[in-house]
Amino acid sequence: MKRSLLIIGFCVLHLTVFGQLSVREILKQKTEKDLQTIMAASPSLSGLMAVDLSSGESISINENVIFTQASAIKIPILMEVYKQAHEKKFALSDIRPILPSNTVAGSGILNVMVDPVNLSIRNLCVLMIGLSDNSATNTLIELVGMKNVTNTMHSLGFSNTRLQRKMIDQPASLRNEENISTPAEAVRIMKLLYEGKFIDKSTSEEILSILKNNPIANSKIANGLPANVKLAFKPGGMGGVSTEWAIVYLSNRPYAIAIMENYKTSATPTGVFSALSKRVFDYFSMMKATKYGVLIEN
Repeated sequence: MKRSLLIIGFCVLHLTVFGQLSVREILKQKTEKDLQTIMAASPSLSGLMAVDLSSGESISINENVIFTQASAIKIPILMEVYKQAHEKKFALSDIRPILPSNTVAGSGILNVMVDPVNLSIRNLCVLMIGLSDNSATNTLIELVGMKNVTNTMHSLGFSNTRLQRKMIDQPASLRNEENISTPAEAVRIMKLLYEGKFIDKSTSEEILSILKNNPIANSKIANGLPANVKLAFKPGGMGGVSTEWAIVYLSNRPYAIAIMENYKTSATPTGVFSALSKRVFDYFSMMKATKYGVLIEN
């Protein structure tokens, strides 16, 4: 009899605790399940993390898996340039030549220019982000030093974010010397910039201004968002790999997000990024509602 009463009591307690699960926690569980379903429909490996920059709430799947970054690694390079400029190692207005040794194919415009090109360091940064120019990127890597980019990331607590080769270096890729990071670290980097905590507020804001001016057509995350939502972002792509780091300026509820895919094949659905982005946006949009789910726009 006593044993039966104990079992009944435990069941009642369990149901009470479950019943006290908040509506928002239920919504979060539903969202994570939906994200997992989207990822499961693809044969490639995906990872995602998103952090509400108002509340600190996060959603994540495979957030600590290391992914090749392709051109998304250009954000840490940009940060290192601004760090060294702050340290007075050079001025952003200094002029640098585009050397043949740094001129490579792939994205960008500098590789097709016939006459010698000399640009300010700041303009090289703009080209590196806005056109994802690989020749501008290699020029900046040579300027700041590859190891310094990785060392700065490590000093900030991002031990899995590493610059290990220049752009379009197939022999280095074959040696597995890839530029890498994780969704968790990418989001923390974007959060650091958003909060104005990289170097100082003005430096962080100037870096974000360059990311905001990236043409929205370049974003895969934007495909899952309403057209009026602003972004600060940098995507990346190469054989078998897609990545993007972003801040989504959802009204009164901005969030940082990183989505990464690797082992992509012809069987990989093309809409994975936009579907994941839309689901995360919908969730954080719901979090703008009151406790009882009333959404009041202001």
